[in-house]
Amino acid sequence: MSIIQVKGGGGGGAVGLERTSFVGARVPPEIRAMIKPLSKLDQTAFKKILKGKLINSLIANFIQDLQDLQIPEGFHEDLVAMVVGPKRPVIDSFLENRRPRLPSLENLSWRTDVAISTGVLNRVLVRGVTMEMTLSDGSIKDFEMTVSKFQELRFHVASVLGEMEKLEKHSILKIKD
Repeated sequence: MSIIQVKGGGGGGAVGLERTSFVGARVPPEIRAMIKPLSKLDQTAFKKILKGKLINSLIANFIQDLQDLQIPEGFHEDLVAMVVGPKRPVIDSFLENRRPRLPSLENLSWRTDVAISTGVLNRVLVRGVTMEMTLSDGSIKDFEMTVSKFQELRFHVASVLGEMEKLEKHSILKIKD
């Protein structure tokens, strides 16, 4: 976690080692801004995130870096467990499950409607498409569009699906179900 910097001696051949923090000689403002909120954070609430056994052994260099950053010692053990220890997968899965997501499309139904205009003018048949979307959060959205807009929507959806198939053929980008 830390970098060892080798400094050459004057001419006597002696080499001295000086330890530098993994963030460099200057502490970034983002980390400096984290120090005060961490000291005010309730340690029991912080430990509830971890859920599990504590690490038996700590990495000495990482703890030294935490001390250099002036992070309170009460958080050292938990931070080491989260960053380099067995808690990393737990935190990663927790964050993956708790991230904000938009609702997905559960069901889409549509029907064509014909509005008949009556009046002094000749009868006019106006066709339209009424669509109903059911989302994964349970909400139902209704909207109407003209037939030409519906055909345009169909075209764009088909072209996006075609592009997804092209991307799926690349070995780097695989679309998972």
